Amino acid sequence: MASMAEAAPLDAATGLGATALEANRRALERDERAETRMRLRLTLPALVVVFVLMVCPILWLLSLSLVGKDGALGLENYTLFFAEPVYVEMFISTFRIAFLVTVICVLLGYPVAYLLAILPPKWSGILMLAVLVPFWTSGLVRTFSWLIILQRNGIVNKSLVWLGVIDKPVALVHNMTGTVIGMVHIMVPFLILPLYATMKAIDGNLMRSGANLGSSPTHAFFRIFLPLSLPGLVAGMIMVFVMCLGFYITPAILGGGKIKMIAQRIQESIALYPTWGPAAALAVLLLLMTAACLFVSVRLVRWLASGR
Repeated sequence: MASMAEAAPLDAATGLGATALEANRRALERDERAETRMRLRLTLPALVVVFVLMVCPILWLLSLSLVGKDGALGLENYTLFFAEPVYVEMFISTFRIAFLVTVICVLLGYPVAYLLAILPPKWSGILMLAVLVPFWTSGLVRTFSWLIILQRNGIVNKSLVWLGVIDKPVALVHNMTGTVIGMVHIMVPFLILPLYATMKAIDGNLMRSGANLGSSPTHAFFRIFLPLSLPGLVAGMIMVFVMCLGFYITPAILGGGKIKMIAQRIQESIALYPTWGPAAALAVLLLLMTAACLFVSVRLVRWLASGR
């Protein structure tokens, strides 16, 4: 009997504690829901602006892509894309150029970003200024500048002939070479900046610790620094690749009509066809392919960030 009398208060106390915990949990859930509603109200104006300026134009573009020449709804514009090999070749060419430009930007931008990260603040600031200077000049002006520099009577060809590297001027514009050079010049800063931000956040003591453990500078770089900089590198590559897919001015001027990218074909479709349907279909397809690339890239960044 005594043992039963002693167990009752314990059970009562335990029941009271569980009730208090349940009440506390419910109160926390109410506070969380109230905070969520407050955040939603605060972000609602921005969400409306994003919907009006981004979602609505995309929906309008999608609706245009479904309108045929006779005004009827259908997939006529999309079947046109698959029926003509020239469109497929143009998409392949666009992605090939974007990939090539991205690779060259990595080869040029990674050493610059690494140098920015390890230099003293004074010299790093001067070099960063040189990286940012191209942003102060219009892309159209920079493209025409490359047209002047790379033409047959330009500085590059004259210098190569004077040095004896070549016997006569070579074609550096109105082809793939000039297009890639112009695009790389424009896109390199977009790779350097996110990469530099990631490198600057890497603790320098990690490299010194590797050296203290007997690792050579090269080994420590590839085993420590490079893996830690991969998220910034991938983020910069995504930015460069996606932006290259929509280039218009640089391929049009430096390509001389011989290099065709999707943006150029969209403009030609608007000029050639009586409706905007074919151009809208090309834009929707490019948007879907870009979204697929972004999805894969984001998953890759998360995988790298998780250290797996």
